Amino acid sequence: MIGEQLVANTPETKADATIARAILRDIRHTPQKARRVVDLVRGQRADEALSILKFAPQSAGADLYTLLNSAIANAKQKNPAIRDASELWVVEALVDEGRTMKRFRPRAQGRGFRILKRSSHITLTVSDVKETSKSLSRTSTKTQTRNPKRADDSAKGATK
Repeated sequence: MIGEQLVANTPETKADATIARAILRDIRHTPQKARRVVDLVRGQRADEALSILKFAPQSAGADLYTLLNSAIANAKQKNPAIRDASELWVVEALVDEGRTMKRFRPRAQGRGFRILKRSSHITLTVSDVKETSKSLSRTSTKTQTRNPKRADDSAKGATK
């Protein structure tokens, strides 16, 4: 289109990095409790993360262990040169809120008390290069602006 401008967010120096992702949806752990476990493995080597998750006392640890194994298998499928998990890094680990089931518990005098049963969406991304976490984003690596003048005007308006 006329006036479109493609601007790269990051330099394309890590174009040869192998990036593999595994997503676990609607797992019945609250996001707050799942984030406690995910924070343990973010930025770790994949083999160290596996040993941390294997002995984590939280119940989400077992599910994250199988999810990390799946991400490692996806990376090996993409790049057969990867021999084992010691060559990979956990570069991105996200926990998003999933569906919430609403249930009612009977209380005194005929009232009902609402119970929220929360679930999570967990995303693990592994790569063979540790520094790829900056280049990973949920959006594309290129941003599009239809009208460059309008983008400049909105940037100026934000600084006023």
